[in-house]
Amino acid sequence: MKTKIPLCLALLISGIVGLPSCESSTFNPFTTTKPPATLIQQTQDDAFRQYWYAGQAELNSYQLEIKRYGEKRQGQALMIFVTEDFDPLRQVKIESAQETENGKISVLKRNTIWRFVTGIYDYSLMNSVFTPVSTEKQEPALKLTLSTQDWCGQSFLQFNREEKGYREKRFSYFGDVGDREKLLQEKNLLLEDDLFNLLRMGPNVLPEGEYNFIPGSFFLRLSHEKESPRAARLKYLSGEANPKCVLEYLHLPRTLTIDFEANFPYRILGWTEENDKETLVKASLIKSARRPYWKQNKNEFQKLRDSLKLNFFK
Repeated sequence: MKTKIPLCLALLISGIVGLPSCESSTFNPFTTTKPPATLIQQTQDDAFRQYWYAGQAELNSYQLEIKRYGEKRQGQALMIFVTEDFDPLRQVKIESAQETENGKISVLKRNTIWRFVTGIYDYSLMNSVFTPVSTEKQEPALKLTLSTQDWCGQSFLQFNREEKGYREKRFSYFGDVGDREKLLQEKNLLLEDDLFNLLRMGPNVLPEGEYNFIPGSFFLRLSHEKESPRAARLKYLSGEANPKCVLEYLHLPRTLTIDFEANFPYRILGWTEENDKETLVKASLIKSARRPYWKQNKNEFQKLRDSLKLNFFK
């Protein structure tokens, strides 16, 4: 039987006081001064530091099934998680060993790549999400970028977090979506793509409740939906199997369900994207490995690709 994982219970067990009310309606990720207990516990835990700051990335390959043009397609997805030093003002990676004049913060970066074929031609989509790792303040993603390529053309999307919301920049070959720039100002505005990162820092990083979400960037590109904030309900389910994070949109036929490990490091085991009638996307974990891939760029390391069974990435 599926039950919710209440944030209030986690706070009572942890013994941490002075946190915001357990009523999720009062939670504002842009103004909260202290994060929920799970984030505090994990970022201060030796296991967290040893796993995420050991000079390795976590590589995960997934079997991907996606419905496109009314037919099911087989493909593959790849998720790459790694921590990096980030310039909080310019919102770019710090390349040198010295701190910039803006200081630096640690972010969890996730690169996600989808590859699949439709008839004679193929699709390649990639997004990157940069989420602060912090023990002092609960923060949503600072930045998201998306690039897509198919035989018709390319498109590029970027969100940068500002004080009042997210600034969107879109450039596209397709005339109905590009080119434009605007500021999305909404209370409690979050990115759907950020959920995968937040879960890695501990379940219930976000309390259950209603928020304004910008839907997933791959969904926006493939469905040609506008990047408008949408009201959605977040909840957690637990049972005999692994827990799930469920995001249900209130005025959009879309539900995202993320399966993740119950214990640290909370790997993403798969996810589904559904409308009111059917499953549009289903991904299941194939292989997971930890490697300093940026150092393994010689021909002798090419054989390591086989360990991830990257059939669609040849």
